[in-house]
Amino acid sequence: MIDTLSASGWLFLVVAFGAIVPIVPTGAAVSATAAYAFHQHVYAVVPVILAGAAGAYVGDLVMYAMCRFGGEQMARRLRWMRDEHRLAAVTERLRGREVSVLLVSRLIPGGRVPVLLAAAFAGLPWRTFVVANLPACALWSAVYAMIGLLGGSLFPEPWQGVLAAVVLILLVNQCLSWFSKRRNASTSDASG
Repeated sequence: MIDTLSASGWLFLVVAFGAIVPIVPTGAAVSATAAYAFHQHVYAVVPVILAGAAGAYVGDLVMYAMCRFGGEQMARRLRWMRDEHRLAAVTERLRGREVSVLLVSRLIPGGRVPVLLAAAFAGLPWRTFVVANLPACALWSAVYAMIGLLGGSLFPEPWQGVLAAVVLILLVNQCLSWFSKRRNASTSDASG
């Protein structure tokens, strides 16, 4: 159990860092840690879920602060923010449905940062963001931990479950990115 607590501490740091620097595969980190924890004791997955959710939450708070205080100048450097129609669409979805939009954005690879930027530009109050983002981070951590549990339960050795969880997460992320690019390309072709 001590190993799992130590791994959960490291997981918190990795996920918090990955939420700020979005090139770190945080979902794979949660899944791999959950697969490892499963082989220690099935209840050892609970600290993994909590550490993943807490790391995501803290990282999101820092990222949202950067979006709010970094200003429009910082965001306009991003390719995504140059598309006024896309920004307006996300902003419109955010109004009145903060929790559901944040939930979905957390689960879709590459969806979190654009939604955080849109929320910052739409002027989503801090209090609303703090409350709405909590279930999004908890659900995200639980989903990725369940994927890790699946990998951990299918294989007899912890390293095999960890490897299976990481490969599964990377494959799912690649497939979702591919489908998103295809959808955006077909939407661009239809409007142009």
